[in-house]
Amino acid sequence: MNKKKKFINEFKEFAYRGNVVDMAVGVIIGAAFKAIVDSLVSDVVMPFIGIFVDTTSFTDIIIKIGNANIMIGKFIAAIINFLIIAFVIFCMVKMINKAHEKIQKPKEKEPAKEDLKPTSEDLLSEILVELKKQNENIKN
Repeated sequence: MNKKKKFINEFKEFAYRGNVVDMAVGVIIGAAFKAIVDSLVSDVVMPFIGIFVDTTSFTDIIIKIGNANIMIGKFIAAIINFLIIAFVIFCMVKMINKAHEKIQKPKEKEPAKEDLKPTSEDLLSEILVELKKQNENIKN
């Protein structure tokens, strides 16, 4: 009986950790997103492509070899689904990584203005401003 309680307590500790709950939410949202992508591909993209191959939907294209039916249209639809989902996940991971970098990167203390030596660009910018002022004075 003691082992069962320990096991149940360990499971509760595992299940209530933030990462597990976050992962569960991610799986649920991922399943919902997959349904949206499936509908997009099967109800919008494939019928549109079907217009160009003279069929109701590109998904309906079947290659018959002997008694075998090769569902090439469904296979291509699955590839398109994968590419859309993979692209969205890639973009999300890229955004999350960028956010983590900003959070984890310690802000460097900026040196005081008087401690900075002017760069060549700064000096050239100041010269340009002065030349423009002189040019305006000459015109007036």
